[in-house]
Amino acid sequence: MLTKKQLDLLAFIHKRVQRDGVPPSFDEMKLALDLRSKSGIHRLITALEERGFIRRLAHRARAIEVVKLPESLGGAPSSGFTPRVIEGDRPDVPPPAAAQPVENSGAMNLPMMGRIAAGVPIEAISEVASTVSVPSGMVGAGQHYALEVKGDSMINAGINSGDVVVIRETTVADNGDIVVALVEDHEATLKTFKQQGTSIALEAANPAFETRVFSSDRVKVQGVLVGLIRTY
Repeated sequence: MLTKKQLDLLAFIHKRVQRDGVPPSFDEMKLALDLRSKSGIHRLITALEERGFIRRLAHRARAIEVVKLPESLGGAPSSGFTPRVIEGDRPDVPPPAAAQPVENSGAMNLPMMGRIAAGVPIEAISEVASTVSVPSGMVGAGQHYALEVKGDSMINAGINSGDVVVIRETTVADNGDIVVALVEDHEATLKTFKQQGTSIALEAANPAFETRVFSSDRVKVQGVLVGLIRTY
């Protein structure tokens, strides 16, 4: 699965390599994707490398090699990879699918939206691929969805890697709420929300992880934690 930002960056790198014979600089990538910092480019490049689309060559400046392309960019179908391009803020997910009762079971079916990072932010929220049944008492008013947790930065809040969290969709949160936060419109993370003035702190529940502070225009709340499901 590629996010929209990952796909855009891969397409930009491929186009520049085809045109100039060398990949673009990090500054050029940042401008092309309209990102605020190079750190976002570093994370996107790492994600593309981990998925096998590019390779970084050691001891060479601007040494990025495009290894393969998805079919949407002209790659061969035999590559075995068909990307599902996703928008970080999920604008096209239809609300009616959010919660439907499971007949005679006292449970609700919620859309399973993919993975959420409980650690360093990752591209996380995808379109609906499956559903998960949760107790109806866990779901109140409003739209809800579920996410699988990846990482251990929230373990002291009782949230472990592999848990499924139930999220109530909202764009506002109170200090101390555990939220799904969208950072710079393309990365999502599960953290404790704390706002002071125009700054928002995304606080981990694990001393091994630092609190990250952003200006309020760089963070969007996508939902508030209302429940958790754990499989043993």
